[in-house]
Amino acid sequence: MSINISVETPLQDDVRNLISELNDALHALTPPEHCYHMTADEMARPDTTVIVARDNGNAVACGALRRHEDGIGEVKRMYTKPEWRGRSIGGRILEMLEALACTETIHRLVLETGDRHHAAWRVYERCGFTRCGAVLDYPDSGYSVFYQKELSVIFQESSS
Repeated sequence: MSINISVETPLQDDVRNLISELNDALHALTPPEHCYHMTADEMARPDTTVIVARDNGNAVACGALRRHEDGIGEVKRMYTKPEWRGRSIGGRILEMLEALACTETIHRLVLETGDRHHAAWRVYERCGFTRCGAVLDYPDSGYSVFYQKELSVIFQESSS
């Protein structure tokens, strides 16, 4: 298995398909009114960076970092195709998102996930995230579980 993980645009057909699979999986576990999706177009905005994992050129997993005010980064759109789970791909994507956040002025990562997404909880907890109360502007509906992680930020100085 040779998985390549890199920053990519979400505006590619295979990445859009991956996002569609993610949406279908979320809707199977959570009522649609309690799913807080970003579309591929929203993910392509300058405040968001998308990371895609590929095997032999095929998109098999993704995740995104969305930047908010006050040094907060939000982990979004984490997904690994079912046949690729259990191979630490999600953890590797999270590590890349965290490393990216640490090079910026982001000092805290947060995320919202579903109340029935036990496999996702294990990935987040293995990567050092801890449960917390509602984050950002998400409602505390009972359908969501929230996580956070404080970061050691490496501020890069501009040379201009």
